[in-house]
Amino acid sequence: MDIRERVSSEMIKAAKDKDKAKLSVLRMIKSALHNKEIDLKDQFGEKEILQVLSSMIKQRKDSVEQFRNGGRPELAKKEEGEIGVIQEFMPEQMPEEEIKAEIENAIEEAGAASIRDMGKVMKLLMPKLTGKADGKAVGEAVKARLMAL
Repeated sequence: MDIRERVSSEMIKAAKDKDKAKLSVLRMIKSALHNKEIDLKDQFGEKEILQVLSSMIKQRKDSVEQFRNGGRPELAKKEEGEIGVIQEFMPEQMPEEEIKAEIENAIEEAGAASIRDMGKVMKLLMPKLTGKADGKAVGEAVKARLMAL
């Protein structure tokens, strides 16, 4: 079943269960996917869906951090709940060893010699890892690896 179909069926289930919080998040997901589909027209596929979902998770993680720093744990908890619902539609995260192997392959493929080549490496990596690994963590790992060269 396609992610959009899963979102729709989960929306129906959440509505029947009267789970307002989950239904609200599912509506946000559906709306974000619909808007991206309109923007991209014919090029909207699984990769783009994962990018939208990853972006939504990243936004909420940033919000959680801001709410915690601002002394608003109740809002942070709400955002964490939304992250949980969105992650239900994401593929399983890659193990750290596989991510490191992908980083090494990308560094070799890009011919990276220093931190200045980070953009080249990330450009090769992110299409492979989108939705399967946290982009921020991948970026930090790439940076650390390139600084060690």
